[in-house]
Amino acid sequence: MSVNRNYKDSVFTWLFSDPDLLRELYGAIGGITLPPDVQVSINTLENVLYMDLYNDISFEIGGKLIVLVEHQSTINPNMALRLLLYIARVLEKTVKRKSLYSKRRMSIPWPEFYVLYNGQESYPDDTIFRLSDLFEKPEELGISKNIRPLLELEARVININEGRNEAIVKRCKKLA
Repeated sequence: MSVNRNYKDSVFTWLFSDPDLLRELYGAIGGITLPPDVQVSINTLENVLYMDLYNDISFEIGGKLIVLVEHQSTINPNMALRLLLYIARVLEKTVKRKSLYSKRRMSIPWPEFYVLYNGQESYPDDTIFRLSDLFEKPEELGISKNIRPLLELEARVININEGRNEAIVKRCKKLA
């Protein structure tokens, strides 16, 4: 029996639509305990007109941290690119346009990106997707590139299947 992916994603989004549960989820992923008075604001993109983008969960913690979490039952190697597009839209909503052109330095929340995997294919407990893994190779044009790209995004992929990353699942009961 196959599972409707949209249904599964909407259940995940619905389950974690409460700031207290998001605080618990972030604490479980990071192995920390956030005080209950730390404000959590949900800023998930929903059916944005631009490219029909929407993400599973996006939230801000204490105005200092933006966390984007995607729930996947299949591994998508393009997830770092999707998360880059999501964070750009979230920041666009967060930042006042006229501040971009000010002479004053802006301060924006620190971003973190997570993919929670619970599919049927075998997958490591913890891995990283990098945006740079998707870049074309300029060496193929004869252009020497011995340095890292000037743009990078890393997303931590965490396998939450039964028997995997049990410490995280124990700290956040809803993941089970």
